[in-house]
Amino acid sequence: MPLGVRLAAVLLLAASASAFAAENGGGSLVEDFWQAVSAAEMRASEQALLAAADDVTTLYAWLKQGPAFSPDVETGAWEGSRTGADGLTFRYGVVVPEGYDPEFSYPVEFLLHGGVARPEWGPGVEWWRSGYANLQREDRIIVVPASWREAFWWHDNQADNLPAVLREVKRLYNVDDNRVSMTGISDGGTGAYFFAFKQPSEWASFLPYIGHPGVLRNPAGGVNYRLFFENLTAKPLYIVNGELDRLYPATSLQSFVDVLIEARVEHVFRVIEGGGHNTRWLPEETPAIEQFKTGHPRDPFPEFLQWVADRDDRYNRNMWLRVDEMANPEYLAVLKAKREANRFTVEATAVAGFSLLLNPEEIDFSQPVVVDVNGETVYDDMVEQSADTLLRWARETLDRQALVTAEIRISLPAE
Repeated sequence: MPLGVRLAAVLLLAASASAFAAENGGGSLVEDFWQAVSAAEMRASEQALLAAADDVTTLYAWLKQGPAFSPDVETGAWEGSRTGADGLTFRYGVVVPEGYDPEFSYPVEFLLHGGVARPEWGPGVEWWRSGYANLQREDRIIVVPASWREAFWWHDNQADNLPAVLREVKRLYNVDDNRVSMTGISDGGTGAYFFAFKQPSEWASFLPYIGHPGVLRNPAGGVNYRLFFENLTAKPLYIVNGELDRLYPATSLQSFVDVLIEARVEHVFRVIEGGGHNTRWLPEETPAIEQFKTGHPRDPFPEFLQWVADRDDRYNRNMWLRVDEMANPEYLAVLKAKREANRFTVEATAVAGFSLLLNPEEIDFSQPVVVDVNGETVYDDMVEQSADTLLRWARETLDRQALVTAEIRISLPAE
């Protein structure tokens, strides 16, 4: 076949695929985007979507609907692994309902184990002594990642790893993005505190059991984090500690809980009378825990957010609010932001630049967006939605409920 004829055939085939996708809610193009892993696959899938979608509104609708999830996926317990940027192998277990239905969006629960000072886990290890059998539930997907002495839950590599594992699960299964919770036991409970304070955007609620946030301030644990209670906005906690716990007795948490109360952070603090450093209380407490999870889905675009950051290269975002640049690394960057329709009212301290991430179900893009910072209007203009922005954020999160079609970047004068 002459080259010109072959090229015409290829272009016709591509046009037919785009037309089919446009008539079928993005069809296989969204599936290709969802499954893309390599840089080449990502570029190709994004270009195909851009070619097929008539506008940002159409593309948003396709991504909000998501791919047609396959029924031909592994159920029960299985193990996976991924390689981090530091070259470490991060193993994780996944427990999927035997009756998994791809038409149903499943809550996901991450379970963070204790004993992180152990050597690296090998393949085939049961991270829970009783094995995966006791974790099987028909109403949710359970993820059990591994932590060890080179990758404590509160290290940077785990801060990258857990969201990446969540994306791996989302590629395969129909996940309810607004019902992804994090439960931790002992060191895992401390890990849950870490994500609540430092990287909460993906999670609906945090349930730290027999852990202690003070560990995050201990240099012996490889870190000495500064903890800001403002960062717990809209991230409820269900805290359980034993009265007689030899490591973290409930009384050692009381000053922390007092601050939660003062800061009006939504939480439950359960003291297990006579309880030690164990979870023997869990069966009796389970009904209240399940009610707590059900009653606290994530709101990906709450009207009010705040964030305190001591760095701007990571741990600098809370859902639609992000610190881009600190005014002075010696001072904390503090943002408080309230959204009313198309107006954002922001209080900023020691912040040189920040971003607002906009969603078309929250913002009327036919009207100007106004941003007031510290009592002064710094932005009042129309905002154009961007397909590139939409695809970039969708690629980063695979979060159908937190899609972003525009960013407003605000630079502030030096104080």
